[in-house]
Amino acid sequence: MDKKTVRDINLKGKRVLMRADFNVPLKDGAITDDTRIRAALPTITYILDQGAALVLMSHLGRPKGERKPELSLKPVAERLGALLDKPVKMAPDTIGPEVEALAKALQPGEVLLLENTRYYKEEKKNNPEFAAQLAALGEVFVNDAFGTAHRAHASTEGVTHYLEAAAGFLIEKEIDFLGRATGAPEHPYVVILGGAKVSDKIGVIENLLGKADKILIGGGMANTFFKAQKLEIGDSLVEDDVLDTAKRLLDEAGEKMVLPGDVVIADAFDNDATQQTVPVDKVPAGWRILDIGPDTVACYKAILESAKTVVWNGPMGVFEIPNFAKGTFAVAEILAGIDAVTVIGGGDSASAVKKAGVADKVSHVSTGGGASLEFLEGKTLPGIAALQDK
Repeated sequence: MDKKTVRDINLKGKRVLMRADFNVPLKDGAITDDTRIRAALPTITYILDQGAALVLMSHLGRPKGERKPELSLKPVAERLGALLDKPVKMAPDTIGPEVEALAKALQPGEVLLLENTRYYKEEKKNNPEFAAQLAALGEVFVNDAFGTAHRAHASTEGVTHYLEAAAGFLIEKEIDFLGRATGAPEHPYVVILGGAKVSDKIGVIENLLGKADKILIGGGMANTFFKAQKLEIGDSLVEDDVLDTAKRLLDEAGEKMVLPGDVVIADAFDNDATQQTVPVDKVPAGWRILDIGPDTVACYKAILESAKTVVWNGPMGVFEIPNFAKGTFAVAEILAGIDAVTVIGGGDSASAVKKAGVADKVSHVSTGGGASLEFLEGKTLPGIAALQDK
């Protein structure tokens, strides 16, 4: 990686301002999944071990520039304190004289967490004054929030104009694995794309078509490709406005793009609906496609078993409904068993490998759905581009 990392800066005795991604799910004020907090621990402990004081900042949810107590980062401060086995001070605000005094009083080894950065409208607007007030809380900036790296916000991009800026270990790992998948992957290189919409993945397909050996399609987006081939898809989800684009991508890809051969269909969008497995050209009127079928799983398995690099983004069916999660979980298990670099591109795919219990058997599970998608599209991520080069 050509960007500076925390290893490239002398942190001893410094006050480090770090952007983390603590956008965790909450229910009744309690954290239901602390994966994102744990993902930041290697960078946090490294900074503290170097003899630095640490000021942490993050957003949580969508408060839209207002103070919403239910979106306070207080539960995060408590959970992080328990994981670090040391107290984490909770700032009463994000910026201001009181917060500045708390930050400046920090001793080496101490941790302060700022309140939700999105309590201020200036955060998303990347307001320079707001960024300068954040930057005043530290002497060095470390960004380890890959999940927001595709946004040019005050706490991700703005602060880099005022402080020496480097990447944390999580961002370094994300760039390493996603960079391998988009830069110089070992072949055969297979991309698996699912999810509801083709429109979300057009950029990825266009960017990876020249690099991948095969692109395997699943999820609701497959229906749009089926319809572009003039197949009947009953009441299945489809994007009529991108049919021409889907047809063009199919023509450009040729045999490189592989569509499901059989599908699981149901007479309603419900776990208890009547279901059957049919070839893709035998979907009756009134039925909808909700998963890939067993023949498709077998076909994809045969292709994946010889792969050396695999990137997966998007589920193969409506995997939040148990009866239509089989295709998605089957793909997760195939990836867990092959000898290849396997990169899971965040979002629902990350959730699927966790639910399948194989997250520790793949090479890398990305922490940022939107950010990993934009990286795979070949776009520049402003939160990373703004960090200093080595």
